[in-house]
Amino acid sequence: MKIRSPIVSVLGHVDHGKTTLLDFIRGSAIAQKEAGGITQHIGATEIPMEVIENICGDFLKKLDIRNKIPGLFFVDTPGHEAFTTLRKRGGALADMAILIVDVNEGFKPQTYEALNILKMYKTPFIVAANKIDKVYGWESHGKVTFMESYLKQPSNVQEKLDNALYELLGILHDEGFESERFDRVRNFAKQISIIPISAKTGEGIAELLTMLMGLAQQYLQEQLQIETNSPAKGTILEVKEEVGLGITIDAIIYDGIIRKNDIIALTTLDDVITTKIRSLLKPRPLEEIRESKKRFRNVDEVVAAAGIKIVAPNIENVVSGSPLRVVKKDLEGVKEEILREIENIKIDTHELGVVVKADTLGSLEALVNMLKEMKIPIRVADIGDVSRRDVVDASIVKKEDARYGVIIAFNIKVLPSAATEISTSQVKLFSADVIYQLTEDYSQWLEEAEERKKKEWFDAIIRPGKIRIIPKLVFRYNKPAIAGIEVLGGTVKKDYILIQENGSRVGKVESMQDKGKNLKSASKGQQVAMAIKDATFGRDFEEGDIIYVDIPENHYKILESEFKRKLSEDELQILEEIVNIKRKADPNWGLNNILR
Repeated sequence: MKIRSPIVSVLGHVDHGKTTLLDFIRGSAIAQKEAGGITQHIGATEIPMEVIENICGDFLKKLDIRNKIPGLFFVDTPGHEAFTTLRKRGGALADMAILIVDVNEGFKPQTYEALNILKMYKTPFIVAANKIDKVYGWESHGKVTFMESYLKQPSNVQEKLDNALYELLGILHDEGFESERFDRVRNFAKQISIIPISAKTGEGIAELLTMLMGLAQQYLQEQLQIETNSPAKGTILEVKEEVGLGITIDAIIYDGIIRKNDIIALTTLDDVITTKIRSLLKPRPLEEIRESKKRFRNVDEVVAAAGIKIVAPNIENVVSGSPLRVVKKDLEGVKEEILREIENIKIDTHELGVVVKADTLGSLEALVNMLKEMKIPIRVADIGDVSRRDVVDASIVKKEDARYGVIIAFNIKVLPSAATEISTSQVKLFSADVIYQLTEDYSQWLEEAEERKKKEWFDAIIRPGKIRIIPKLVFRYNKPAIAGIEVLGGTVKKDYILIQENGSRVGKVESMQDKGKNLKSASKGQQVAMAIKDATFGRDFEEGDIIYVDIPENHYKILESEFKRKLSEDELQILEEIVNIKRKADPNWGLNNILR
């Protein structure tokens, strides 16, 4: 058995300093080369123990770890994605994580998203409260420990930082985590350590790395043990074409050993395939995979933990985030294991629910879990671009329940045939490259749809109305009877049934006109000509009569339970009068089984 380097993921909001932190540790200049300072691709960096010792100095010597852990293996996750591509069966690929927060800005939407995913995968983590050098009045002292720099600050600056840290403590407490500044932590198993740092100046980096090494030694020893001779297990980071190499795979190996000429099992959208490794390329320590295109070295074998590039035939359709397995003997067993893992994530319920598509297994898993937390039913969850079949699936659901007849697509394209189908079927598509944005947009749309539905429902409900037949303005006695009326309160619409004060039926509103213009409705204060179907003047109504809109009992129950607050004062008064009219004939009218 051998102890491998712990795999560490760095998560946080855009521009809060993830790449700058690794940049400082690496001594490379990746952050400056990235557009806008934002990491665009997933990378991995091997930090040997010698580098960590050099940065940490005396801090590390207090921990007896020199001969136990070979170093740290950092995976740098883009700020606009969770570390969901980096997954393995049963949880996250990362053994632990750094949640980086701008101490001046505090938690942002992607910080909360990262925290939720860490919670979902039960990944141990520490919090790096970055950009202490931006605290107003802070005097930087170069590459020193946080405590050295903190003690040299004026008391008012210390207070500002302390207040900012208390804000973080409060948010973490609200999210279900007990936390404390690292030097005040009493129980590392129960409390999250917050380490104030400046990724720019290097202040606090020594404590940060020391805390990681200490946590790894204390709580991850068993998890970091690997069989150096067992077939490798890994996760695909990316499939891409490299000049001079063709299609290659970037992968993280987290267990076992992988060798040149090994047979490996990989996942495509449709199947588990096998291929033979032609070349195995490994970056030198302190070089990022994506920064080392010409500086890879050919190796015969690699032991976990490691970031490797694989050259092999027929790998162009391999799925990012899917498992990689070295196959020795039991090919069918390995295939079954991979298929079981993927089927646990993919969903095909054949019920009313949304269609979910994503670019990798990990992002699909995170999106599905978030939708489940929102109690959103899922019809299909799969990897790949949005296809015409996805749109057809969503349109079938839409006919039954428009709330779920939608497509939620993360970081993928919409195929031309699907785009055409969307335009004709009017299926709603939510597409983004940030998971929390997708769930937020869909939640907002659901709320708006619910409001629209309530409005449509409210508009369809017969509401209270009261009219008076204006004397000397009866223009026709019957077929239909036509008279001038005044709306005393509420609203009267075409097709409403009218009743007398004694509850007897008058007739049905056939049409209304005002100065020759047809009206669909008339409100309080309006005087219009009304045609009343099935009514005869002198038998069903007289000049000066007060007449009410007839509200069906089921409509009254809905008004009472759902929309009473939306009724005006005069509508509420008229509703009470109508109820009194109805209860003269049936004392229990409207009282039984009111909707809740």
